[in-house]
Amino acid sequence: MPYINYPNEIRAIVAAYTTAKTLWIDTEVADYKSRNPRLSLIQVLDDPQDMSGDRVYLLDVLDQPDIIAEFIQEIMINPAIEKVFHNASYDLKFLGNKQAKNITCTLDIAKKIPYYLLPLPNYQLKTLATALCNFNNIDKQEQVSDWGKRPLTEEQIDYAYLDCIYLAQVHLCLLKLQAQVSPNPATEDLTILGAKYMQLEEQWKLLNSEFENLQERIKKAMQAQNIPETSYCKLTSYDRTTVKVTFTELAKLAQTQDINLDFPITLTQKLQKDLGQNLEQLSVDIDKTTAWRLTPKTQESDVED
Repeated sequence: MPYINYPNEIRAIVAAYTTAKTLWIDTEVADYKSRNPRLSLIQVLDDPQDMSGDRVYLLDVLDQPDIIAEFIQEIMINPAIEKVFHNASYDLKFLGNKQAKNITCTLDIAKKIPYYLLPLPNYQLKTLATALCNFNNIDKQEQVSDWGKRPLTEEQIDYAYLDCIYLAQVHLCLLKLQAQVSPNPATEDLTILGAKYMQLEEQWKLLNSEFENLQERIKKAMQAQNIPETSYCKLTSYDRTTVKVTFTELAKLAQTQDINLDFPITLTQKLQKDLGQNLEQLSVDIDKTTAWRLTPKTQESDVED
């Protein structure tokens, strides 16, 4: 975990990173709750297999805008280098914003993984690192420490380099899960998929039926017992108001009050039938889309002769 705070040494490290294919990057920010937050550290890892921290460089860029600008120019804007962050939108505020190219965000990847593959209460890096990579006893206390004070403490340095290791390992695990979510459809085994689908369909029917029944029972019990909230749910009520008027009446009002009603109306099948040949007198826009519906087939063994 080399800690670098001399400008020339930082520039040399940045120059070496320009040939990297992928970099795992984290930042620490001083005065992050103030109106003028300052980028304190840029932590960079170029080898995801490194678990020791030897390949993690901590670049001390506090109050060195020229060095930060060089890092943005050489690394962040370079489309040939993939930059991996967790919650990238935050780090990019200090590292190029919309100019940055080829950004991967592990938070975004995690959010797109279906819940059955990643059943977690949240997608914080600590949560993901613990659940996916078995990193236990992760201490995030130093996250809110004073990153504007120098020298940094040993605890701050340890925290900074470990976050890069967590990030890289989480990224690798998420890529494996992502491959399960979106395999090549041309090579999928439909027999296996079909059997799993039928199994889950029956389980879903049973669970959904029980779930809906429980919901109604809980709502009625809470109303009857005048309990607005329990340890696991909250009961709220709201009034739904719907305002309706005939189109003819609305059109008459529009003529007298100069109200613009020139907006498209979706013609239902019934309206099209009622209009009949009069439909040809209208300037209609037809938007055709193809929808696919998967309908389970009734098994022959379940059908009576």
